[in-house]
Amino acid sequence: MTSLAYPSSRYEPSPLIDLQSKDERERLSPGALKAFFNIMDRWEVRDEDARQLLGGVTNGPYYEMKKDPQGRTLDADRLVRISYLVGIFKALNILHSPQLADEWVRLANTNRIFRGATPLAFMVRGGVPAMQTVRRLLDARRGGF
Repeated sequence: MTSLAYPSSRYEPSPLIDLQSKDERERLSPGALKAFFNIMDRWEVRDEDARQLLGGVTNGPYYEMKKDPQGRTLDADRLVRISYLVGIFKALNILHSPQLADEWVRLANTNRIFRGATPLAFMVRGGVPAMQTVRRLLDARRGGF
């Protein structure tokens, strides 16, 4: 009798990043902020909404991060938020033309998840759980899950 087992992968698993480590957060933060602001620019997101996507950053720190992302160390929550947004951005660019990929978050959506609102409004209102939902929806559409 043979036992059933999940087939082994030929790929090495990606190492988990310890977001509690200040060194790791210092290493990741400048690139994460650069990616975040580039995505916000491509999506044409207002600064008010972008601040909410980062977890409610006030004006002063937000504009300091925007002006000079170097030397900033984000907390784990903000890095996770940016990670979801980068994944959403990537999935949209796999699924759609560049123009539609950049507009998609600002378009009213009839999917029952969004209830006629825009994905951007859904994520601003719902925070990390909403970002996770949008990411999972898009990954499922592209066959990633």
